[in-house]
Amino acid sequence: MHLATTAKLEQPPLNPDTRQHLRANLLMLIAAMIWGSAFVAQRLSLDAIGPFLFTGLRFLLGALVVLTLVFGVRRSALAELSKREPGGARELFGAGALLGVVLAASISLQQIGLQYTKVANAGFISSLYVVIVPLLGVLFRHRTGPGTWLGASLAALGMYFLSVDEHFSMLYGDWYQLAGALVISIQMMLVGRFALRHDTLMLALVQFVTCGLVCLVVGLAIEPVSLAVITRAAPTIAYGGALAVGIAYTIQVVAQKYAAPSHAAVIFSMEGVFAALAGWLVLGETLSARALYGCALMLAGLIVCQVMPGWRRGRGSVPRSS
Repeated sequence: MHLATTAKLEQPPLNPDTRQHLRANLLMLIAAMIWGSAFVAQRLSLDAIGPFLFTGLRFLLGALVVLTLVFGVRRSALAELSKREPGGARELFGAGALLGVVLAASISLQQIGLQYTKVANAGFISSLYVVIVPLLGVLFRHRTGPGTWLGASLAALGMYFLSVDEHFSMLYGDWYQLAGALVISIQMMLVGRFALRHDTLMLALVQFVTCGLVCLVVGLAIEPVSLAVITRAAPTIAYGGALAVGIAYTIQVVAQKYAAPSHAAVIFSMEGVFAALAGWLVLGETLSARALYGCALMLAGLIVCQVMPGWRRGRGSVPRSS
C-alpha cells in the first residue's frame, strides 16, 4: 500500500495541454452518449409531430439553453458582438449562419429517414462521418493514409450487412441517413475551422438559432401545427432540445477547439453504439445476426481509420494532416 502510494506521488503531473485534451475527449464521449440516446426521442416524436417542426422547436430550445449559459456563466462572450476587427460580429454571424443551414439540412435528412429505418441503423450510418471527414480532407490536399482507406472499406462493408438484406434491398430510410452523414461531415469540418476564430458559445448560439428558424419556417409551411401537437411532443422536444442540442452540440463546439476534426469524429461515432443500446432498452428493437455483424464491421472501420494512423505516427512516420 505504501509503495503504491509512493509510486503514485512520484508520477509526473499531466501538463496543461494533456489535461485539456483528456477533458475534451471526455466531453465528446458524453456528447456521443446523449446523441445516441436522442435517436429514441427523435423516433418517438414522429408519432406526434412533423420532422421539420420538431427539429425547429428543439433547436430553438437548445439556443435558449446556450443563451442562458452565456448570460449566466460567460457574459464575456458577448464582447465579440462589439468587435469591428476580423473575427468580430459580422464574421461570427456569417460563420454561425452557414453552420446552421448545413446543420438544418443534415438533421432534417436524419429525422425524415428515422420514419423508415431502425434506431440502430440510423445511429451507425450517421456515424459514417468518422470515415467521410478524413476522405473529404483529400479535397483540401490533406494526406490520407492507408488506415483511413482500410477503415472506409470496413465501414462500407459493415453498412452493406447492416442495411442490405438477403434479397439485396436496402431500407428506404437508410439512404436519408447516409445523405445526412455526408452533410454533417461538412458541418464538422466547418466547426473545426470556425471554432478557432470565434467564441464557441456565441458560435453555437448563432448556429442553433439559424437551424431552428430554417426548419421552423419549413415546418409551418408544410406540416400541421396546433397546440395539441406541440403538447404531445413536448417531452421529446425537451429532451432533444435541452440535452441533445443545448448541451451536446455546445460540447461539440467547445471540445473541437482542442481536437482535430478527424480525431473528434472517431469519438462522436460512438453514438451508433449508444443508439443501438437505447433502441433496444427503450423501444425493444432487435437486430439480426447479419445486422449485428455489420455493426461490428462498421465500428471496427470507424476505429481503424483513426487508430492505425496514430499507431504509424508512433513508429516514426510523418504526421498526417487533419
